[in-house]
Amino acid sequence: MPFTNLNNTHLTGEEQATITEAINTLRTLTQPIAVNLTPEERQRYGSINELNKGIVNKAKSFNDAQPALSSPDVDWTEFNDDYTMRAFIENSLQSLYGIIKDLESSKILFDFDNYTAANADYAYTMYKLKSGETGYQTKYDEMKQFYSRTTGPETPSDT
Repeated sequence: MPFTNLNNTHLTGEEQATITEAINTLRTLTQPIAVNLTPEERQRYGSINELNKGIVNKAKSFNDAQPALSSPDVDWTEFNDDYTMRAFIENSLQSLYGIIKDLESSKILFDFDNYTAANADYAYTMYKLKSGETGYQTKYDEMKQFYSRTTGPETPSDT
């Protein structure tokens, strides 16, 4: 074949359905805690940096070891619940980011394979049209709109 399949491992329809179901389940399970902040709210509340994480960790450490030294104005049960959820979400995000990166990489290869094959098909269409074969004019006319008039199909290095 004139092109290389960079990723020729495919999921079955059943595997795809299972993944979709798992994503929907995950979405349903996270719905009670899901918050959609506006850009302004994201700016206002931000994300605590490493120094501020150290402050939070030290406050928790002191509260765990010497609760009598902790402020009575802080709801320490809520603090610990928030701390546990924050750690859980951070770990979950790291796992999901890994999955997302892997899926993005796979998609890149599938896109490349499709694009390379489509270019080969267009070149074949031009060949058959030039050789006088019937039936290729409409296909050629509809596909040529995607190509520059001065060049043929782009090579993979042009994308």
